[in-house]
Amino acid sequence: MGKRAATGRGRGRGRRSPSRRDRARRRPLGPLLVLGLLVGVLSIGGGAALAHWRSGGTGTGAASAAPSQTPRAEPLTSPETSPENSPEADPKPSVAASPRPGVTVSPKASPKASGPPDVPASAEGTFTAAQATGAAAGTGTLRRYKVEVEDGIDLSARQAAAEIEDILAHPRGWAAHGRGRFQLVSSDADFVIRIATPATADRLCLAQGLNTRGELNCETVEGVVVNLKRWMLGSPTFAGTPAEYRHLIINHEVGHEIGIRRHMGCPGPGRPAPVMMQQIKGLNGCVSNAWPYDEDGTYLTGPPV
Repeated sequence: MGKRAATGRGRGRGRRSPSRRDRARRRPLGPLLVLGLLVGVLSIGGGAALAHWRSGGTGTGAASAAPSQTPRAEPLTSPETSPENSPEADPKPSVAASPRPGVTVSPKASPKASGPPDVPASAEGTFTAAQATGAAAGTGTLRRYKVEVEDGIDLSARQAAAEIEDILAHPRGWAAHGRGRFQLVSSDADFVIRIATPATADRLCLAQGLNTRGELNCETVEGVVVNLKRWMLGSPTFAGTPAEYRHLIINHEVGHEIGIRRHMGCPGPGRPAPVMMQQIKGLNGCVSNAWPYDEDGTYLTGPPV
């Protein structure tokens, strides 16, 4: 037994039988390298060729025999070119989208600045009275008046009557200082206030021998004739709105109606012009004024003309 054991130990030290792992390490690498290269080439060429090689087929039927082995190709999309982000596929227009080439976008027309109203030179020559009645204002002799507006012009007789009623009842007006009681009526009036186009006003004033030249107002035996041009536009010599100038028109002509026959001049530079001054013809240094009295109740007068 001792000799056989020694012999075994010597054989073990001198030459050992190759193990299964050693045999696998010594196996030639050539076929493996070739196989690896072939798989890489077929991967680059596409999954169909790899499936064809694996199945050993020679046509398209062989390639479809292993569908689970063939990777499916997906379309290459990016956020810029995907249908969801494509301008053609987006039904909602962009708020800040620029106009298409060749399309001219016109700017929005700005509203026109409002200028002075157009005043017709003439109309029908007949009149409609305001159907309105008011309370008497003031103290003294009652004077009833009615307001008429020429037919064919864009002015309401009722609105004009309401404005004249307010003018005659103003705290700086005739009624507030005992020069008369004034009441708006629609019939049986003591005098008439007519608003007429320049042509009609000229005709009515000329019947009294007054040449108003399409510009002025006048007082007749029937009452007051107001030129529509002055009512709507005011006066270029009056430092105020047309609505304020309407106070001057009514107060001046009604002043004649209550007995102030003569006109007045400017009492001095910088002083208020009297309401009985023909201010449309020039102020001569005075300041334009539309009321017979000042705020303290003092009657504004001047030298007779």
